[in-house]
Amino acid sequence: MLPAVKGAPYVVFLALVAALALALPRPARAFGDQGAFDPRSLLVGGQTTAARPTAPARWSWELVQRTSAPARLKPGTVRAEDPAITDGPFVYWSGDAQVPALTAAEIAGLRRFFALGGVMLVDDAGVSAEGSPGPFSKSARREIARVLPESTPITIGDEHVVFRSFYLLRRAEGRVAGTKTLDAIVRGGQAQVIFSAHDLGGALARGPTGLWEQSVVPGGDAQRERAIRLAVNVAMYVLCSNYKDDQVHAPFLMRRRAMAPSVLP
Repeated sequence: MLPAVKGAPYVVFLALVAALALALPRPARAFGDQGAFDPRSLLVGGQTTAARPTAPARWSWELVQRTSAPARLKPGTVRAEDPAITDGPFVYWSGDAQVPALTAAEIAGLRRFFALGGVMLVDDAGVSAEGSPGPFSKSARREIARVLPESTPITIGDEHVVFRSFYLLRRAEGRVAGTKTLDAIVRGGQAQVIFSAHDLGGALARGPTGLWEQSVVPGGDAQRERAIRLAVNVAMYVLCSNYKDDQVHAPFLMRRRAMAPSVLP
């Protein structure tokens, strides 16, 4: 309650209150304060739809069901040059065709995104059943090298936190088994670009009828489950890395992580 004073002392009091309010520390936010995992599909060039358009919604659904972490259940798309790319800390870039050269505006937009600590998953939807990369993989790496010319991808395996952020996983898998590892561009100790040659979205994609859209080879349902667990781990990595200033969910997420099932066979 304000003191019952009049005139100049009252004005001075209000000025002091305003000054104190301005001086109080405020939580810093690099991205929008939505507080939920939002696997937005990245579009570049003339793309109008993502390679695995139903995968992001399933990704969010699996995350909520398995961890109770917050997630946007109807993720959208975002273009590389759109200022809205910095509205969230994660984008999902999936493709099955060669990527055209990024424009100057697209490069600038992605650089802003990464400068704020954004994380991108680059997922090869065109990888063959035998694990041979499709045309998307090489061209996407070429364009990311233009965005981050000072950074070189490194191999990360089950010792990396991405494989341990919720489930304990021995290897990477998706629609195809592929290699056991992922590649990543690590900047400031954080994996900001994660390259998957497994078509993770292909293992997640599920149509309106409830049927899985893609067969998973060679491991079938067990492999699909491990792929979903990897997707959950990526989401938890994004949440815990980029929302570390938001303490609302942190204790809950850590408790859930401690209770998570161990490695699948």
